[in-house]
Amino acid sequence: MELSVVMPCLNEAETVETCVRKAVGFFEEHGIDGEVVVADNGSTDGSQQLARDAGARVVPVIDKGYGNALMGGIRAARGKYVVMGDADDSYDFTSLLPFLEELRDGADLVMGNRFKGGIAPGAMPPLHRYLGNPVLSFIGRLFFGSKIGDFHCGLRAFNKESIMRLGLQTGGMEFASEMVVKATLAKYDIREVPTTLSPDGRSRPPHLNTWRDGWRHLRFLLLYSPRWLFLIPGLLFMTLGLVAGIALSFGPVTVGEIAFDVDTLVGASAAMIIGFQSVIFALLTKVYAMQEGFLPHDPRVKRVIDWLSLERGLVLGGLLALAGLAGLVASLLHWRVNNFGELNPRESLRIVVPAATALMMSLQAVFAALFVSILRIRRRQHPPVVDVAEEAAGVVDAAAHRVSREAAEAAKADEDAAPAKAATGAKAARTARTAKVAKSAKGDKAAKSAEAPKPAETYGGGNVKIVNVKPKKADDSAGDGDAER
Repeated sequence: MELSVVMPCLNEAETVETCVRKAVGFFEEHGIDGEVVVADNGSTDGSQQLARDAGARVVPVIDKGYGNALMGGIRAARGKYVVMGDADDSYDFTSLLPFLEELRDGADLVMGNRFKGGIAPGAMPPLHRYLGNPVLSFIGRLFFGSKIGDFHCGLRAFNKESIMRLGLQTGGMEFASEMVVKATLAKYDIREVPTTLSPDGRSRPPHLNTWRDGWRHLRFLLLYSPRWLFLIPGLLFMTLGLVAGIALSFGPVTVGEIAFDVDTLVGASAAMIIGFQSVIFALLTKVYAMQEGFLPHDPRVKRVIDWLSLERGLVLGGLLALAGLAGLVASLLHWRVNNFGELNPRESLRIVVPAATALMMSLQAVFAALFVSILRIRRRQHPPVVDVAEEAAGVVDAAAHRVSREAAEAAKADEDAAPAKAATGAKAARTARTAKVAKSAKGDKAAKSAEAPKPAETYGGGNVKIVNVKPKKADDSAGDGDAER
């Protein structure tokens, strides 16, 4: 089968029949070997039967959610290619040919673009049209280098095998973003075709919740991009903190009428620590995501973790700790110069704050090296070593045990069968004796029959009889001296 059209459905009785009939009509018009799969997510309004009557195959999906329903339908699809679209009659299922042609040309994923194809009045709320979709699509393009202009178009087509390899996980509306993000990271051939969006045919409100689902999309984009979530903000914080800290360590800095002094130095120190921690989080998150298969392997990250061994991490942490301790010693000497009396904060904090910052960063570096080493232990698991002699002995023992078990079972079977066998033998003996007696009696009867004279044979109606007389022996005929007649 070439094409499956998958429609998620939750109480779409008003529109599902129309959508199914449009898709079936598209198959018939273009001579396509296809099917319509309605992934029902627990409808209670009779949508299932309406879909079946229109020619669809209904697949029940227990787990709730837009993504769960779609994945259930995609798994059940029999076609090489799959088109997914909402069952609310907002997309035109009679105009799927451009999607199919791109798939036939080798595309892995073909996205619809509503902003290029046209959005009918009332089809999309202004907040979604001018803020939500454009902003989230921009973030997706920025974070992942995608060229897709409409990340959240509900009408899209793809090669089923390619999408199944992505291992899509999300169960809600963010499923739409996950598909595009993972396909981009996997370097799939992704294309766009213009599509139209019409007002849906339902009288009830849509399932989409503006703020909840918008946040879920944004959260997914952030969590799948440790670079933008942790690394880039961390580097910005570290840069600002380092530049401000160095400038303020030598004295106040005046910009126009505003003077920055030790209070700003404390803030710069905090920015430095936060930024350093954020960079470490970016590294740890990336390593974990690569290990678990959430993100593809990045050669740059691999080079970093290969270089950042536990020993190098301890050395780096030790150097930072020495710098911090040197600053604390300098602060003690400064205090001693002032006879351990009251100090001027503008002077003492310029020594203590950098020293404390170095000490805290040293511990962070050590902890990060330890954690990366733990992740590498899991990554570098080795297969168990097999002792060949021990394995062979185990095979021999198993074979001997099997043979002894089979012998015991055979002996038990013979023991159980002995009484039946004896009874069968006795019966056979009796049968043989009976047959022998019968045979003997039959032989005696045959012998008597042979000795008895045969009856006379009569010819015609006369009284002449021909009698077969046994001839006498020669010596008997000469006994009385009778003449020979």
